[in-house]
Amino acid sequence: MELSTIGQLDEWMTAHCYPDSYAIGSRNIHEGYGLSTEENGYAWFYTERGKQYTIQHFETESQAVAFAFGKIRGDKTANRHLIGFLNDNALEQELLMELKAREIAWWKDEIPYGGLHDKRSRIFVFGCDIRRVPDLLEKYGTWQKRN
Repeated sequence: MELSTIGQLDEWMTAHCYPDSYAIGSRNIHEGYGLSTEENGYAWFYTERGKQYTIQHFETESQAVAFAFGKIRGDKTANRHLIGFLNDNALEQELLMELKAREIAWWKDEIPYGGLHDKRSRIFVFGCDIRRVPDLLEKYGTWQKRN
């Protein structure tokens, strides 16, 4: 697949259900990587705490887009969507069984949350599978109410 404009890359990301994890086109992020247009070309940048740092400069838009496309496709976390943030093993198993029954690929990790003895499981689905689970997102993604 060959993309040559930032607009095409943005459209590809939308079509493949990438969340706003990169500043591409109209996607705004607070921290992370993106593409910008500069006076003398295009820049692959990193932004953090309101400051933007150019990492690589490109003379043409097609060069910049090819580079960004490679980075984004190579990022195993770029197209994942959080659907569960749980500290209840029974709920976690229930969610995982439902994903398995629907034949939806998922990824899970555990992170410390409120201290050494408060670990939370984060469960993600990938790409456009997020469209297949609105009910699960509603049920298991309401962590603010439950935890």
